[in-house]
Amino acid sequence: MTTHTICATCGTQYAGGPPPNGCAICNDERQYVGWDGQRWTDHDTLRRQHSLRIEEDDGLLAFGMTPGFAIDQRALLVPSVGGSILWECLPLVTDDAVAAIQARGGVRAIAISHPHFYGAMVDWSEALGGVPILTHEADRHWVQRPSPAIEHWSGDRLALAPDVTLIRCGGHFEGSTALLSHRGKGALLSGDALQVGLDRRHVSFMYSYPNLIP
Repeated sequence: MTTHTICATCGTQYAGGPPPNGCAICNDERQYVGWDGQRWTDHDTLRRQHSLRIEEDDGLLAFGMTPGFAIDQRALLVPSVGGSILWECLPLVTDDAVAAIQARGGVRAIAISHPHFYGAMVDWSEALGGVPILTHEADRHWVQRPSPAIEHWSGDRLALAPDVTLIRCGGHFEGSTALLSHRGKGALLSGDALQVGLDRRHVSFMYSYPNLIP
C-alpha cells in the first residue's frame, strides 16, 4: 500500500512527496485545523492503529474505522443494476473490507459526495481493480491526489444505472452530491448536503457543520 501523506484531522490523502505546509481541506472555513496544529500520518500507520468495522445497515454494507479517526467517515456499498457502487471513501483500506466487497460481486464505480469524503479514494480504486472514481466537476480543485481513475462529471444529475442516480445538491460544497437509490423502499444518501432532523420531518442545510456556518 502507498505511503502517501494523510491529514490526521480530515483524513484526506495527498500526492507523493513531502507533506505540504498545511491541509487545503482543513484550512478551508468549512473544516478546521486541529487544536494541536497540523498533524500528518500515512496508510501504514493507520493499518497498525486502526481496523475497519464491517456491518449491515438497512440492506447496505457499511464500513467505518475503529477506533474513530479524522471526521469518522463511513462508506456504503450500494447494490445496483449492472454492479454495486461504493458510496464515499475512508482514509484506510483493509484486506477484509476488499474481500467483503468482492464477496458481493465487487463494484463498478466509486462515487463521492464532497471533498470531506475523498479519504484515500485512489487507494480504494486500486484495491478494487482500478474502478473509476466519480466526483463532481465543481469540486475538481479540491482533489489532493490526482489519478487517471478520477472522472469529474458535470451537470445536476448523472444516472449510473436505472436504479441509481447522482444528484448535485450544492450548498455545503458547490459540487455536493447525493445518491438516490430506487431499490427496495428507496434511499437518499446525502453526504453532508442535508441533515435530517430526529423527528424525520425537518431537514437542515449548512455551509459548515463543525463551524456552524449556515
